[in-house]
Order: sequence, then structure tokens, then C-alpha cells
Amino acid sequence: MISDFSFSKDTIGFMIEGKVTSQTIEKLNTLIIEKLDKFEKINLYLEDANVDSVSIPALLKEMEFKVNYASHFNKVAIVTNRTSLKIMVEIEKLIAAYEIEIFACEDRLKAMNWISEH
Repeated sequence: MISDFSFSKDTIGFMIEGKVTSQTIEKLNTLIIEKLDKFEKINLYLEDANVDSVSIPALLKEMEFKVNYASHFNKVAIVTNRTSLKIMVEIEKLIAAYEIEIFACEDRLKAMNWISEH
């Protein structure tokens, strides 16, 4: 399940829970593209809100999306305690053309402040 909310006109957040599959990522990417239809560049906040599992194809699909749309992101904040996602973000930092930070779930307020700073 994906819940979305906005911090500001150009910052969108998503809380993701349950099983994350390729279909979940397709839905998430569609919601992000809808925001990009209104703004050339956005900030993106993604929070692991009780994710049960994340499939490898889902991780790869999300990484591919971010590579393809890299020029449309200013900042990306990932909030999770999941080790596999932290590793993916560290890899993403090496190739990202945007600022990306990972935060522990207990630091979500710090993540929200960081993503809101311009």
C-alpha cells in the first residue's frame, strides 16, 4: 500500500507498507510522474512504513526509474531501518545526479526537515 502527501508544491512524500513488488513500484512511479507533469524538478521523500518485503525486481525497477528521471530530482530522502535498502541507497549515491540521504525510521523528523530545506 502507498500513501502520498505533499510537504510543499514541489516536494512529495510516500509512505510504503506491505509487500513491495514490481507492481507497487509501477504505481509509485506513476504517482511521481503525475507530480513531474506539474513541476520540472521535485524533492522526493520515501518512508518504509512497515514494509513486509521488497522483491529484487522491485528494487531494480525503482533504481532504473531514478536513473531515467535523475534530472527531475533535487533531493531524495529515504527513511528505513532495512539494511538491504540502505545498501541500495549507498550504491545510488555513487551514481545519483541529485542529493540523496538515508535516515533511520526514528529520524523521520530530521528527514522531513532535510527534504524541506532549499
